[in-house]
Amino acid sequence: MGQPKALLPWRGQTLLEWQISSLAWAGVGETVVVLGHLAERVAPYVRGSPLLRSVVNHQYRKGKTTSIKAGVSNIDPSAEGVLILGVDQPRPWEMLSQIIQAHLRKGTPITVPTYEGRRGHPPIFISALFPALMAISEKTLGLRQVMVDHGTEVNEVEADSAVVLLDLNSPRDYEEARKLFPAP
Repeated sequence: MGQPKALLPWRGQTLLEWQISSLAWAGVGETVVVLGHLAERVAPYVRGSPLLRSVVNHQYRKGKTTSIKAGVSNIDPSAEGVLILGVDQPRPWEMLSQIIQAHLRKGTPITVPTYEGRRGHPPIFISALFPALMAISEKTLGLRQVMVDHGTEVNEVEADSAVVLLDLNSPRDYEEARKLFPAP
């Protein structure tokens, strides 16, 4: 992308700031932002709430599972679960709220949004699965391995938008995603 994805312009602010706001509006309690590449440039944008903090993953070059583990290991021990969302996966707060509410209603260990039969993000895992999340690796399927291992315990929530499938991995993905979101 030519710059940290977290600092891409998104609806009048950086993508990171927008994601933090979206999570807060959706009712997420604590938000742990995991920083990696160019952490010192991104860290100043992690602000705005006492329920928000950052940790630096010094092993980010070894893959995204290291960031997931860095985040999970820094969650408040009293947390009931974790919603895992990459900064390059923008989701409106209303959608996040619907996924959270579906998770709470169903009470399954894992909740994942889907669109037209395809699983998207963000998944939610109960705290009893934190050890399984800490065991993921790049050599296996990462988060998918936990879902495979607990396949009968996954609550799939059908979303009404392809937004749950967005992942901004290229400039083209970024431009296409901007078209799916209305102007601020």
